[in-house]
Amino acid sequence: MGFAYRDGALCAESVPLDEIARRFGTPCYVYSRAGIERNYGAFAQALAGRDAMLAYSVKANSSLAVLALLARLGAGFDIVSAGELDRVRAAGGDPRRVLFSGVGKTADEIRRALEAGVLCLNLESEAEMERVDAIAGQLGRRAPIAFRVNPDVDPQTHPYISTGLKQSKFGIAYADAERLYRAAAGRRHLELVGIGCHVGSQLCSAAPFVDAARRIAALAERLARAGIALRHIDLGGGFGIRYRDETPPPIAEFLDGAIGALAGRGETLIVDPGRAIVGSAGILLTRIEYAKPGEAKNFLVVDAAMNDLLRPALYDAWHEVLPVRRTESGAGEDVYDIVGPVCESADFLARERRLAAGAGDLLALMCAGAYGMAMSSNYNSRPRAAEVLVDGRAAHLVRPRERSEDLFAREEVPPL
Repeated sequence: MGFAYRDGALCAESVPLDEIARRFGTPCYVYSRAGIERNYGAFAQALAGRDAMLAYSVKANSSLAVLALLARLGAGFDIVSAGELDRVRAAGGDPRRVLFSGVGKTADEIRRALEAGVLCLNLESEAEMERVDAIAGQLGRRAPIAFRVNPDVDPQTHPYISTGLKQSKFGIAYADAERLYRAAAGRRHLELVGIGCHVGSQLCSAAPFVDAARRIAALAERLARAGIALRHIDLGGGFGIRYRDETPPPIAEFLDGAIGALAGRGETLIVDPGRAIVGSAGILLTRIEYAKPGEAKNFLVVDAAMNDLLRPALYDAWHEVLPVRRTESGAGEDVYDIVGPVCESADFLARERRLAAGAGDLLALMCAGAYGMAMSSNYNSRPRAAEVLVDGRAAHLVRPRERSEDLFAREEVPPL
């Protein structure tokens, strides 16, 4: 399943990646259906026997093909924009299994979410509570809400993806939660249905996740004693994957600990994985345009760039780089920085990698299924990559490569 060498060729399931490059060109994102299903299955197995829902975090990878596959597997969805809601619906997802998170929901987004009948709006400020209450009143309905509570737990991850600390823009302060729940309980256009949190992304220890679960469970108990009964507890996501030398525990370890922290509670447990579902199930396929020796460094200039995969430039993220055609170990190897054609010094995909490779060769950047295509852009007027979903021996083009004319099709030049 997933990606492995067969007779010297790196394959997506049973399809050689060089065949995909020949058919669809490069750069190209390639996803494995079997990999997505395997990762989803790990969560389903860990939650078996518990009243629970898996709400896939759409921001990780919002491809319609991926969303449709997950909807068929039974997933709900965690979204942060009206655009993501539209994508979920276009892919066949049920709005009644959608959680709408995010700190900056506009009035239009709130209205659209309520009209669509989402499961819950996760509120992140008192001001947002006021706005949702007013809009629900205008629509003559009650808005199902939860507060995202900041548990002030250190996730021990990259500062850019730590979201549960006091200084984070996300959520409401733990100390303010009871007051805001009491205030919301008195609003006739608000219906309190849950409580949520999210401590951060790429967690490689279960301890922060379980610590947050304990704090949220204690808060839910205090609310229940105050007469505020909730239907669900949403513990967020952030489950880490192995990019290089990380050793994240099995999903069951995260969830068993959280379930233990919620022992005796009757609320539905919701978790919101994204990266852990799609990260290892996708790669970025790219071709080397030039081998460029330098005085201080050697470079492989490829046809993918930071606009295709932003994570290395943004987080200094590490992705394993594998040749699509494997040679004998050590033969012709050298150390290279792998860079793209974008006009920025930050345009690198990998640094100081030992490879036997040259112009025309194909490379695969592994574990690129999350926050790859979803964060891509048209910087330098570069058309975005194609996307391909592999299912056994079949490779399906699920998003054609953009053309230059697509980039300005909606632009107009005024009379000058």
